[in-house]
Amino acid sequence: MRYILLTFLLLSTSSFLKKNNDLKILSYNIRYDNPDDGINKWEKRKGTIINYIKTNTPEIIGMQEVLNNQLIDLQSSLNEYKTVGVGREDGKTKGEYSPILFKTSKLKLIKFDTFWLSETPEKVSKGWDAALERICTYALFEQINTKKQFLVFNTHFDHIGVNARIESVKLILKMIKKINKKNIPVLLMGDFNLTPETKPIKILKSRFYDVMGPTDFNESFNGTFTGFNIHENATRRIDYIFEKDFKVFDAKHLLIKTPNGLWASDHHPVFLHCSL
Repeated sequence: MRYILLTFLLLSTSSFLKKNNDLKILSYNIRYDNPDDGINKWEKRKGTIINYIKTNTPEIIGMQEVLNNQLIDLQSSLNEYKTVGVGREDGKTKGEYSPILFKTSKLKLIKFDTFWLSETPEKVSKGWDAALERICTYALFEQINTKKQFLVFNTHFDHIGVNARIESVKLILKMIKKINKKNIPVLLMGDFNLTPETKPIKILKSRFYDVMGPTDFNESFNGTFTGFNIHENATRRIDYIFEKDFKVFDAKHLLIKTPNGLWASDHHPVFLHCSL
C-alpha cells in the first residue's frame, strides 16, 4: 500500500512539474494608437488586452504596432512582466515597437537586441522596396525551473514592399543561424503581412513548424486580420508563430472582444501552448 501511494505521489509530482514548466506564447498585433479609430481607439481597447494577459498569464508575448505610450500603458499595468524592444524609427522610443514581454517569475533574460529588415540591419533603415522601417526584436531566455534556453524572434513585415517581404525572410533566417550557434529551440512570431500560400511563408515552413498548420487544433479555422469588422469572420491569415524543437500541445487564434462587443484589435492573436 505504501509503495502504491509513493508511486502515485511521485507520478503526481512529476506531472505537476512538467505542467509547471509548460510555456504559453502569444503573438498579438495590438493596432497602433490611432486617434482616428473612433470607437476602436486604444483607450477603449487597452483594458481588454491587459485583462486578458493578467487572466491567462502567458510566459511570452510578442506584440506588433506598439507605440511608446502604449508600451508605457502595458508596463504600468503588467507588473509581472518585463519588456525588451525599441522604436523602429530611431532605435529608441520613436515609432512602432515589436516588443517581447516575458514573465519574470518563469524566465530569465540572457540577452536581447533588435535588427532592421534592410540591407543594413545594424542601423535604423528602410529595406528594399519597403514603405516603412521594419524591425525584428529577439531575446535569449533561460527557463528558471529547467535551466533550458531558447530564442524568441518577433517581427512585423512591410505591408507594401513585395521584395522587402521576400528579403526579410532571407535576412531573418540568416540572423537566426548567426545568433543560434548552440542550436537551441527557436520561436519566430509576428505579423508577416503574408498569407500561407506565398513563397516567403513556404520558405519559413521548410525551416520551421507552423503551429497553426494542423487543422485538428481548431474546430473552425479563422484568419487573423479583422480590420475591426465584427460582422464577418476573418479569412486573411497573416499572423504566425513558427517553432523549432518545441513540443507543441495546442495552438489557436483567439477571438478577444471588448465589453462593448468590439474586437480588442484589428488582428486576432495567435496562441501556442508548448514546452521545451
